[in-house]
Amino acid sequence: MRTLDAGADKPLAFADLGPEENPALGKRGLRLSALRPDLLDTQLEALGAAAKVTRAEVKVMAPMVATPEEAAWFARRVRENGLPSVGVMIEVPGAALLAKQVLAEVDFGSLGTNDLAQYTMAADRMEGELSDLLDPWQPAVLKVIGHACDGAKVAGKPMGVCGEAGGDPLLALVLAGLGVGSLSMAPSKVGIVRFSLSLHDLATCHGMATAALDARTAADAREAVIAMAHEDLTALL
Repeated sequence: MRTLDAGADKPLAFADLGPEENPALGKRGLRLSALRPDLLDTQLEALGAAAKVTRAEVKVMAPMVATPEEAAWFARRVRENGLPSVGVMIEVPGAALLAKQVLAEVDFGSLGTNDLAQYTMAADRMEGELSDLLDPWQPAVLKVIGHACDGAKVAGKPMGVCGEAGGDPLLALVLAGLGVGSLSMAPSKVGIVRFSLSLHDLATCHGMATAALDARTAADAREAVIAMAHEDLTALL
């Protein structure tokens, strides 16, 4: 479960902190929770009660974490509510660069590729004309993802991906090669992504990731991976 990610492109009337010059860089996600801890406590109390009644394995993660201090603060609040598994979204480049330190405070990380691309490329997600810069195949975005995965490995914590990138059967191979251990996607994408992963071993995925990282452009990165992909997959693309 992700705690409330209100603000910017997800406005909520009951969590409105007033107008901001740049909402995408403002008081959203965990920053809102720090300013309105009552909202966070209500969510955590409800999740804790649900976990106790159902005996479900509930994992809770926070959006828009930027520093190890924020991760530690959130982890403490979650565990105080009887929820033992706590994670953070890695969608701020600063958190990706300090992934080892950030993940040392929690149990897992999840890469929010949509916002991570927005902040890495300084391109507003709401501006359709900038969609080429928001392409998750951008080598710069992949390098940030790779750095975050390296940090997670050093910290001994799993790293997953949420966002649209996980549903791309080609990009899923690159993400696996970079060190991502789990992918989330729309149900309609599960079949082809599973098929794609079944055709390629991890060594091949590592090679694809290297090729994508070394590419000059997003288009070049995708073409490099297509050239290395199994023909049974490329025939479906």
